[in-house]
Amino acid sequence: MQETKECGLNRHGLWLGLAAVAMFSLNLPLTRLAAQEMDPLFIGLMRCLLAALLAAWLLLADSGLRPRGAEWRQLALCSAALVVGCLFFPFAMREVSAAHGAVLVGIQPLLTALAACWRNGERPSRAFWLCALMGSGIVVAFALRQGGVVGFAPADLAMFGAVAFCALGYAEGGRLANRLGGWRTICWAMALAGPVLMPVTLWSAWQHGTAASPLAWASLIYISLFGLLIGTYIWYAGMAAASVARVGQLQLLQPFLTLALAGALFDESVPGEFWWFSLALAAVVWLGRKMPVRRPVQNAI
Repeated sequence: MQETKECGLNRHGLWLGLAAVAMFSLNLPLTRLAAQEMDPLFIGLMRCLLAALLAAWLLLADSGLRPRGAEWRQLALCSAALVVGCLFFPFAMREVSAAHGAVLVGIQPLLTALAACWRNGERPSRAFWLCALMGSGIVVAFALRQGGVVGFAPADLAMFGAVAFCALGYAEGGRLANRLGGWRTICWAMALAGPVLMPVTLWSAWQHGTAASPLAWASLIYISLFGLLIGTYIWYAGMAAASVARVGQLQLLQPFLTLALAGALFDESVPGEFWWFSLALAAVVWLGRKMPVRRPVQNAI
């Protein structure tokens, strides 16, 4: 039986996680903006390819740690999960509003915690799971109050696939970041995908074209460099410091940050009950950050 020990509260890791969530919060509205002018497949592929090219350039200048042994398989799984997740998002966001998509992202923290148990051997306490379920319940209640969940359309299924694959990629990367560090983990994961992404992205560009406004291209560049590469680097660093399950719960705040940003930047309607639900969720996240989480001894910081 694998030995575990309790992971104490690491405020630095939580602040890193919160900074990453703030970066992620713009992904949905900007993906929706780009998807109005670009083919969804091209957006997903180019998003990953741009991140892969920058990651490869950074690794060429790095003489530090290298993956070893089983870590290559873990990186391959992390890479595949993140890329597939990124491919799902543009298809979903072409059909639904950023606000609707943000609500569906609210289930990702729960999926990330489950993936951390399955892949990383983390053992959150019952009190942690109670807070996680309460947080997810607040997000779902908000969605139901606003009529945001009415059956499952194909776009909803695409969004669920995106958050499920990304949850697996986050959990796998969070484990690797304990030894490699956050930036090397995401750089190696994206660089591994580069040789596969290059020909497929060129084919997609040839098939669908690349003509789009500067705003659409700026949106694509943001979700690639900040919403994927840099944001995930900070996210992994926070997970390595404070546990995957615990930092993953901060993503409960993402739907509300996305709603606020979508309202401020893109004139999407923000419901009147938004702030009450936001305050309730913030209280649950604040409480959940103190709940015990046990981690495998070899992965503990």
